[in-house]
Order: sequence, then structure tokens, then C-alpha cells
Amino acid sequence: MTVEVGAAAPDFSLKDQNNEVVTLSQFKGKRNVVLIFYPLTFTGVCQGELCSVRDDLASFQNDDVQVLAVSVDSAFAHKVWATEQGYEFPLLADFWPHGEVAKAYGIFDEAKGLAVRGTFVIDKEGVVRWKVVNAIPDARDQAEYLKALAAL
Repeated sequence: MTVEVGAAAPDFSLKDQNNEVVTLSQFKGKRNVVLIFYPLTFTGVCQGELCSVRDDLASFQNDDVQVLAVSVDSAFAHKVWATEQGYEFPLLADFWPHGEVAKAYGIFDEAKGLAVRGTFVIDKEGVVRWKVVNAIPDARDQAEYLKALAAL
């Protein structure tokens, strides 16, 4: 089951592309979070989605909002990709235990071993206020994230 709007967002701690641990609850009381699960690093649709966020980063990440992107790839793969693409937001490795955070959010595809495209807007109290879950080949509309953030 996918985490529903109105539910507490499952907390987690994962390593980012700089091998630093990022914990969801560290933003509680401070910033809203746009939590973006994507299937795989170095793939076309995933790159397009994250480049859209990168290209309008001030709208998505600022004093009030933090972007966190998550895939099952390693922190080492994320480091190369972040450097190559100029991503200045955390790319988090849900690598081991494999897909544990995606499973907690109910968006892990067991047959493929990766997350489907799920985005969760989490408010400063740690409550999911908006979500969208798309199949692996279906890109999300980042303008919808901004609408959800504006409603907070």
C-alpha cells in the first residue's frame, strides 16, 4: 500500500552522493520536503525529470522547501551523475537494505527491483500532503509539485 495523503511520512536515513547521511526527520519543524523516488540513475526519463527540478531549483528548494531524490542506485553512482548533471540537491541511495525506503512508501516494484515514480510532498510536521505515483515509463509533471507546495 502506498503511503496516503494525511499519513505520517515514514522516517528514514540514507546516504547522499557525498556519502553524508540525510534523515527525513531532520527537516521536521524546519522545511517542507519534496521526496522524489525515481527508478534508476543515468536513464532518460529520470534524467529529464531531475533536470527539470535542477533548472528551476529555486522554486523547489529554498529556505522553506528541501528536495530529496531517491533511487536504489549506490551513493557512488549518484556522485558521478550529480557531478555530470549539476544536481545540487541530495540524491539518496536506497541501496541496502535494497529498496527499504521505497517499500516503506509502498512504491517498490519487487519484480524489477526498483521504485516506480513516486513523489510525496511532506509538510514541516512530517505529514504527507500530496502525492503522485506513476508507472516507470511515465514522467511526472513538476508543475504539480509547485501547486502542492503553494497549498501548504
